[in-house]
Amino acid sequence: MKIVSAILGCILFVLFFGFALKNTDPVDLHFFLGYELRGPLVLMLLAFFIAGAFLGILAVTPTVFRHRRESSQHKNTIQALQSAAGTAASAPQPDSVTPH
Repeated sequence: MKIVSAILGCILFVLFFGFALKNTDPVDLHFFLGYELRGPLVLMLLAFFIAGAFLGILAVTPTVFRHRRESSQHKNTIQALQSAAGTAASAPQPDSVTPH
């Protein structure tokens, strides 16, 4: 399986490297207030991809922390219930049966 993933990684690298070599033309990005940025297309695409990935991770972070906090609270509750059940419950007593 490692060989297959290494071959796939090499193929993807060659494809992306070829894409980068074919897209080196300069492009202009026009922002508000007359601000303009000029650079190679492949670097602009890379910058916006990285910015989008960062914003996506930033958007998910509060949810991840909330789930971790809730999971910790549930584990503490389970441990408390298990310890309470272990101390409160003694060995079961047999039913008292009178012989006939």
